[in-house]
Amino acid sequence: MASLETSMGESLSVRLLANSRRFIRWVTTPHVLLSLIMLVILYYMVVIPLYRMVNTTLTWQPRDVTNVPGAVLGEFTFYHYVRMLTGALGQIYMFTPLRHSFTVAIGSTLLSLLIGGSLAWLVIRTDMPGRKLVNQLALIPYIMPSWTLAQAWLVFFKSTSFSGGTPGLYEFLVGQAPPSWLSYGPVPIIICSALHYYTFFFLFVSAALMSIDSSLEEAGDLMGASRWRILRKITLPLVVPAILSGFIMTFSKVLGTFGGPNILGSPVRYYVVATMIRGSMGVGDKADGFVLAIVLILFSVITIWINQKLIGTRKSYETIGGRGFMAQLSKLGKTKLVMFTAAIVFQILVIVLPLGLLVWSSIMLQDGNYSLSNLSLQHWIGERGTIYNHGEPGVLLNPKIYKTAWNSIRLSLWTGFFTAFLGILLGYAIVKGRGTRLSKLVEQLAYIPYVIPGIAFGAVYIAMFIKPLGPIPALYGTFALLVIVSVAKHIPYSSRSGVSAMMQVGRELEEAAAVSGADVWQRFTRIIFPLTSAGFVAGFLLTFITTMRELSLIILLVTPQTQVLASQTMFYIENGDGQMANVVILILISITLIGNFIIGRFRGGSLKKGLGM
Repeated sequence: MASLETSMGESLSVRLLANSRRFIRWVTTPHVLLSLIMLVILYYMVVIPLYRMVNTTLTWQPRDVTNVPGAVLGEFTFYHYVRMLTGALGQIYMFTPLRHSFTVAIGSTLLSLLIGGSLAWLVIRTDMPGRKLVNQLALIPYIMPSWTLAQAWLVFFKSTSFSGGTPGLYEFLVGQAPPSWLSYGPVPIIICSALHYYTFFFLFVSAALMSIDSSLEEAGDLMGASRWRILRKITLPLVVPAILSGFIMTFSKVLGTFGGPNILGSPVRYYVVATMIRGSMGVGDKADGFVLAIVLILFSVITIWINQKLIGTRKSYETIGGRGFMAQLSKLGKTKLVMFTAAIVFQILVIVLPLGLLVWSSIMLQDGNYSLSNLSLQHWIGERGTIYNHGEPGVLLNPKIYKTAWNSIRLSLWTGFFTAFLGILLGYAIVKGRGTRLSKLVEQLAYIPYVIPGIAFGAVYIAMFIKPLGPIPALYGTFALLVIVSVAKHIPYSSRSGVSAMMQVGRELEEAAAVSGADVWQRFTRIIFPLTSAGFVAGFLLTFITTMRELSLIILLVTPQTQVLASQTMFYIENGDGQMANVVILILISITLIGNFIIGRFRGGSLKKGLGM
């Protein structure tokens, strides 16, 4: 009996030892170990901030203790949800702004689809001349800050009824104020947002049209179908997934954007959820602001879930087979030059005209006087202590602007580097472990920041770092927090770019290096990274551009010491120094365009690759 028990004990020990060795071998596998490390990083950057935000909305806060009888600090309560979702207060702070947000988001998305889809068709599927030029120009509006067009819109359509007596260019020339609905409110917000975000539809629809075999359309033509019927019955259904992807990206971006709605909506009290979040946080109602952020996140998640379901039911839209194909260009005939002219005029109105308005406004001494006699470089190189700009010197002589510019550049550089590097690591972990539960979990966690609108994501990080988290000190008000939140927000894009780049690296290359005795670090530095460097640069490019002009994400986090150019612009606008703001906008655009040009020339970096296309 004793020998039997001894034998069973030894057998159990052998099995445990064997299982332990298998577990150790599994854990020490490079992609598994990297996946586990990425899980820990994503847990701290995504899961914990969300938990802390939700927890704040479900507990009594210090402000509540002084205002609500019986409130006990830190105790569980639904008070903030009841307060924000019911009664007259809920109507003012939640449901009216939410309705405004949906109106703006849906209107902007539909208009973006019309613009981006039309340009994509002209560039990809017609014989219109100058298609390469139109293709390049179509990407520029996305590179510029989203609120650039909003500020330029005000320069042109500003009304004396709301601007303190200074007219816009339209009123100066015509002698009559434009209609208030054209100056402020949902119409200009929708137009300006659409003119910025149509690039998403242009990119997605272009990629879809390039992959459609024209033989499908030729078959419809041979059967006697009209061009309109072919477009409606064949071409359009094949690009529906691309349209849905563009719809979701545009809708979620507009839903959480702050700059445009703040500039064009706040003067007439047309508040959206993003501006209400900023208002609540500004007066110290953090829990109420977090409730608004959670509602915004939920609607964004629902929208993306609907998109996944719709695309999931269209598996028949696979058009690339084993045989080669070519897309036949549609003949525009006599309308060829008309279409090219229309496309170029549109790009001029979207790019050149707004920039021209901002430049002209920046060299006007007095706001509202657009005559040549009023031109001056006061806002550029004016001295300190004058009656203009609240006594501040011109932007180019202003030490504060140089500090904010340096903050913007180093924030974009650090964010771009860390995001691109994490993207390559995530791409390696996801691709090498594809099909495993661990790989799917890493991929899903990396995707979460995508569904959270920018201003809501900033609110999440206030909840996390407003007080110490274990060994991590309270980071609110520090530059490090801006880097962390920017990196976390851009992880979905960099991981997508990293996965796209890593899919092109054959597994046999790494295996051959391993057989030759190369360790993990040598394989990564000598094989994997050189072959995926274009993906790294693409991820860096997209992150650099978006971070440089980012406002919604960081507007709740910046302090006077950590101001960047984007937030400094909004500070000037809100304090009535619109011309100083325009100068800063022009500098911001210049830095972004120069960065885009330089990085785009380095080893094939491009905006399309940055989006993983």
